[in-house]
Amino acid sequence: MEPLSRFLEAPRRSFFLFGPRGTGKSTWLRQALPDALVLDLLQPDLARDLIARPERLRDIASGSPRRTIVLDEVQRVPEVLNVVHSLIESKEKRRFVLTGSSARKLRRGGVDLLGGRAVVRTLHPFMAAELGAFDLTAALQRGLVPLVVAAERPDDVLRAYASVYLDEEVRMEGWARNAGAFTRFLEAVSFSHGAVLNVANVARECQVERKTVAAYIEVLEDLLLSFRVPVFTRRAKRETIAHPKLFIFDAGVFRSLRPRGPLDRPEEIDGAALEGLVAQHLRAWIAYRQADAELFYWRTRSGVEVDFVIYGAAGFWAIEVKNTDRIRPEDLRGLAAFGEDYPQAELILLYRGARRERRDRTWILPMERFLESLHPARKLPAHAFAS
Repeated sequence: MEPLSRFLEAPRRSFFLFGPRGTGKSTWLRQALPDALVLDLLQPDLARDLIARPERLRDIASGSPRRTIVLDEVQRVPEVLNVVHSLIESKEKRRFVLTGSSARKLRRGGVDLLGGRAVVRTLHPFMAAELGAFDLTAALQRGLVPLVVAAERPDDVLRAYASVYLDEEVRMEGWARNAGAFTRFLEAVSFSHGAVLNVANVARECQVERKTVAAYIEVLEDLLLSFRVPVFTRRAKRETIAHPKLFIFDAGVFRSLRPRGPLDRPEEIDGAALEGLVAQHLRAWIAYRQADAELFYWRTRSGVEVDFVIYGAAGFWAIEVKNTDRIRPEDLRGLAAFGEDYPQAELILLYRGARRERRDRTWILPMERFLESLHPARKLPAHAFAS
């Protein structure tokens, strides 16, 4: 598979680049910064050398004529961050690119010591518009992690993805000493994908203490394997719930974790995968626009809900996701209630049909077309409502 152009733009100053394994950080760096000096900290010899003597980085930088230096998987050797800080401040004005698939060790190792001198960027799974051709059905089954999309046998790579994280990240870092309990947790938490997170319920399902499950969820988020979407409460006119929704970062990875059996309805899993696919697209769209909006959802105490709310300088939208090709009047009730409380919001319902409609204030848009049109260089109304 030929490398595809990504929407992420490289800052001119030093920056951290985070992203889950397999999202193409190294490939993107080769394309965006072809002249950079790349130091791969997954190489054992280099990692051992810098752990023993972090100041060795200064010698390496001095010996290179290249202004930009990439430290790939920098969380392996967080001790070098003090030296990086010093070199950024030096007269040589080096630019450092610090990549990682985990933020936990960096936080402990002193990311804050850089004092805002390095901005943060995140690389996400593919967006539909980054692909030459987008297949919604395939995206729901296998997700959009570049490592999986580019594989000759994507199903095999997807099945191995979670276990690779378990073996190479969780065990190596000693974050979850009981691998069996963590594996049970991964299966149990997959049922919370796209749902309100109830830590006590997850703990009961995987037979692990509640505080342990809370710690495991932090591990997932530190590994960038999951994210939470908070409730939208700004100027609320109705009483809303307090708990966030949880999403696995990619629809295909969610499917690989989600157990299936005779009692599991395929449409239930498909609906959760579809909502997650939209979530990961909206999250990437916001990230690549450099944080001029935030992602929320809305749910009242009485159970009225809207799947996603985007709010910020970029605009104000309420988005409902339906895994159906026909829209019934009751499918619009959550958006209608939100529109009553927030008349400033644009209302969008995404569905599996092919026709574009408008009912009262709500735009009803084909899912595939919407995702293909979602581009960080454009605001939603400029393209989502185009014929």
